[in-house]
Amino acid sequence: MDLRWVPALDRMDLLAEPVARAVRELKEEVRVAEIDAELADTAAFCDRYGVAMDASANCVVVAGRRGGEVRYAACMVLATTRADVNGVIRRHLDARKISFASMDDAVSLTGMEYGGITPLGLPEGWPILVDSRVAAHPEVVIGSGVRRSKLALPGAALAGLKTAEVLDLAN
Repeated sequence: MDLRWVPALDRMDLLAEPVARAVRELKEEVRVAEIDAELADTAAFCDRYGVAMDASANCVVVAGRRGGEVRYAACMVLATTRADVNGVIRRHLDARKISFASMDDAVSLTGMEYGGITPLGLPEGWPILVDSRVAAHPEVVIGSGVRRSKLALPGAALAGLKTAEVLDLAN
């Protein structure tokens, strides 16, 4: 099975509902390709479909805590880098303690499938921290909210999302 990219607006059935709403509002063209859901994890996806790891971006949901309050954020980093969660991200979110959000929390709060979570369609007000390498990329492959497809769009489109901030997130 090869990737067949089509405009996402033509295949809304391949998107989680919150992602579909967000794609309708974007000014950038977003493309979608159906994939084998068993190959949704980045390394398996890139290997099977011939997508370079540095053209694939991962969305990491973090939970920052301070004084009994929990704040969630999404972090976008290239698959070839690791997000500096305990340094840059924790300080930027002004959290005393930070961790990856639990799978149950990430799924229930986003309305997306684990392994397909994407910054498009996240809950209102969540910060979206975009690594500068992702923002500068001409096109990145990201999740679609479900495991059975992927999206492709310019990194600048992610940087332009309403609550996005571009930072150097990788260590």
